[in-house]
Amino acid sequence: MTDAWSGIAAEFLHLYPAGARLLAVAGADAERSRRAADDLGAALEAAGQRVERAHSEDGDERMLRAEVVAPLRAGPKHDHVVVVSGPAALLEEATRRLWNSAVWQLAGDEPANTEAAAIVDLSDPAHPARRYADFCTCDIGERW
Repeated sequence: MTDAWSGIAAEFLHLYPAGARLLAVAGADAERSRRAADDLGAALEAAGQRVERAHSEDGDERMLRAEVVAPLRAGPKHDHVVVVSGPAALLEEATRRLWNSAVWQLAGDEPANTEAAAIVDLSDPAHPARRYADFCTCDIGERW
């Protein structure tokens, strides 16, 4: 486990210390998101959390609500984190409010999604690095 994943886990647990929680790991590469979510899940487990994993191939809102969110809300009210991995669609307008928090993974010069609470560069998967988005450098369209 790396400092990047441990730090993100600690930050998430500080903000959401108890209850049934949803954490998304998304990016342009859904398989890379799956591996990143596994690593983040391991960091949460190392911090004493019960972790469940889910993966969405396409980020379909109806499927996520029916198969991930509804069972979480209807189930026993014990402390655990469901870490959901998938494509960029997990943070689109229709789905981004499903999660307590979200992580965006990228590699190299891929654009960051500033809807995420944390951004991780996986150019070297063995050494993930936390990135902090600078809104001044994000492409937000025409300048004022």
